[in-house]
Amino acid sequence: MQNILILCTANSARSILGEAVLAKLGEGRVNAFSAGSTPRGEPNPDGLALLGEYGYDTSAFRSKSWNEFEGADAPKMDIVITVCDNAAGETCPLWPGAPVQAHWGIGDPAGKGESAEERRAAFAETYALLEARILALMALPFEAMNPDDLKAALNTIGAMPGATDLAAAGAA
Repeated sequence: MQNILILCTANSARSILGEAVLAKLGEGRVNAFSAGSTPRGEPNPDGLALLGEYGYDTSAFRSKSWNEFEGADAPKMDIVITVCDNAAGETCPLWPGAPVQAHWGIGDPAGKGESAEERRAAFAETYALLEARILALMALPFEAMNPDDLKAALNTIGAMPGATDLAAAGAA
């Protein structure tokens, strides 16, 4: 089983959705985790509502710091994926075991839309983008890949349609 950590700054929306999708689609192959550099303290209620609508048990999801995954007693990560451009630009902790790191930039659905329907649509779009990337990851023999090839494959997945562009984000 590979341990995969999905990071976002607040660990309240994208990374929580990613953890949920990864745990479901990677069942039997991965242990899915999520965390943030500056956790909000609670998952976004719109994200939890969407996951509940899709049949996920949301009772165990919580917003947590990436510090939980850097100690000697923490699970050793094999892959660390950032899903927001802020987290990608931050200096990450030194993860035990030197996991393969990649960036899958996806726009933040939190705060998008004024109505419940608009917010749901924003989270559904984010879910679909994460699901497509995770399905692409699950199609790989990632357990047997060397780190350089895995990093290249993860970066290709990260560039799939719907990815944000760090350079464009910085120029805006």
